[in-house]
Parts: sequence; structure tokens; C-alpha cells
Amino acid sequence: MKLKLLIYTFLLFISTSIYAQKKSSSKGKEATHRVSTGVASYYGKRFHGKYMANGQKFDENKFTAASNKLSLGTWVRVSNLRNNKSVIVQITDRMHPKNKRLIDVSKAAAIKLGFFKRGLVKVKVEVINPEKPPSNSK
Repeated sequence: MKLKLLIYTFLLFISTSIYAQKKSSSKGKEATHRVSTGVASYYGKRFHGKYMANGQKFDENKFTAASNKLSLGTWVRVSNLRNNKSVIVQITDRMHPKNKRLIDVSKAAAIKLGFFKRGLVKVKVEVINPEKPPSNSK
């Protein structure tokens, strides 16, 4: 009886370890290839200097964004589907839980994307995994 219990415990431990390895390795692959489309807005002056979800103060002149669907610290390429301009931002904040938009970018990112005066725009958001974040030269 003790031998059966020992074998069962060992097999349970092994299967749990294998499952955890598969889950963590596939999670990383999904995160680097995820693409979504939806509505984006921007936030700026009202939140400038206030603390974000990552603990830092928000600066409307930096290339950052808020999202409820993406993990904090994730780097994404946001592309304006109206004019094909794109910018790379880091997810540093969360939006209000009832907010249905895909992403809210900083004022600087909205200007670069060409929708600052418009307010809302349809965008494509691609998760990227840079070793060193690329520049916003486009």
C-alpha cells in the first residue's frame, strides 16, 4: 500500500512539473506573437504626474500606454489603421475596469500616431519582445 502511494505521488509530481513547463514555454511564445485590433484613445494632462499601476509617475511626453488586456511591462507596436503610422510603447498603467477600449496611449504617442486632435482611432496592437526597446523613428 505504501509503495502504491509513493508511486502515485511520484507520478503526480512528474506530471505537474511537465504541465508547468509546457504552460510557461507556450505562454512566452503566445505573448510575442499576439495581435489585436480595436479602439485607442489617449490620456495626458489630467493624469500627468499621477502614479500609474507600475508605481511610477505618468509623463504624457513619454511613449507609454494603459491596457486592461496586456500585462504591465509589455512592449507593443501600436499602428493607426487610418494612416499606417506606428509607435512602440510600454504598458505601464491600467484603465478604468469598465473601459472597453483596447489601449490608451500617452499624448506623445497619440501625436506620433496622428490622432491627437481626433481623440479616438482604430488601431492594431502587436506584442513585441525586444531585448532593447526599438526607437520610435517611424
